[in-house]
Amino acid sequence: MDLAEIFRVICRRWYVLVPGLLLTAAVTAGAGLMVPTQYESQSTVALLNSKRGTAADGNPYLVMVPALTGMADSLARNLNSDASVAELRERGVTAKYEAKIADNAQGPLLWLTVTGEDEDGVLAANHTLMKYSAEKLEELQATQSVPADSMIRMTTIVPPQKPQAQLKSKIQYLVMAGAAGLVLSLAASFFVEARRRHEALPKHRQNRSRDTDEAPAEESEATPAGDERAGTRRSRTERPGAGESDGEPAAAGPEGGRQLDQPTVQLPLLPSSERAGKKRPPSWVK
Repeated sequence: MDLAEIFRVICRRWYVLVPGLLLTAAVTAGAGLMVPTQYESQSTVALLNSKRGTAADGNPYLVMVPALTGMADSLARNLNSDASVAELRERGVTAKYEAKIADNAQGPLLWLTVTGEDEDGVLAANHTLMKYSAEKLEELQATQSVPADSMIRMTTIVPPQKPQAQLKSKIQYLVMAGAAGLVLSLAASFFVEARRRHEALPKHRQNRSRDTDEAPAEESEATPAGDERAGTRRSRTERPGAGESDGEPAAAGPEGGRQLDQPTVQLPLLPSSERAGKKRPPSWVK
């Protein structure tokens, strides 16, 4: 099936395609209103060296040892654990969040991302997550009996940002719904076209069979006249000729075929007086 045939089917079955497209548009619009918009807020924190480690020059940003990156990874894994999720839920953080090392980071930088449907709730949850991260960092070091002046510290690099609407996933869902509706509408149109053709096929076959039945009848009606003409020709050609009687075959011609009929010439008879008046020749004349 080429594009021209598809276009013709669509034109013929527009009464199926158009309602399907209208229904698809209505469903897509309803999905756009029913599917909530997701908002996302992100903040960035950094781990700094302890006060004892920066005592020489007093600048913690100049002393970022590789151990701080390992600590940042450990803290992110702890924040994403089920225990931390339960503790944050008790503090009112019901939105989805994630803690991970910042992409392409060259130091111990953590991204704290909160995603939810409530714009204000997402922003408040990000502030709560930052405070909880600092507490968790201190708790991890306290379990190892680390002195206070040797503990790794946390500082805010980027405060919680204003939540931004995340429309990518929503648009993807709407596009998928529209594409599914379009495919179903086209499938319904071609299904109706196939049904119509299937219903018209037996009628076409009946017409062909009717034509086939009428053709032998016409031939049978024309046969007697043909037979009469053939019999006439046969009687003319097979009529016995001179010297041929019923039941005896005619003499064969020079080519072995049946000799054609020859016309018969009947001589006139002379009267008896004329026959008597004629003289017979002498007996000695032979």
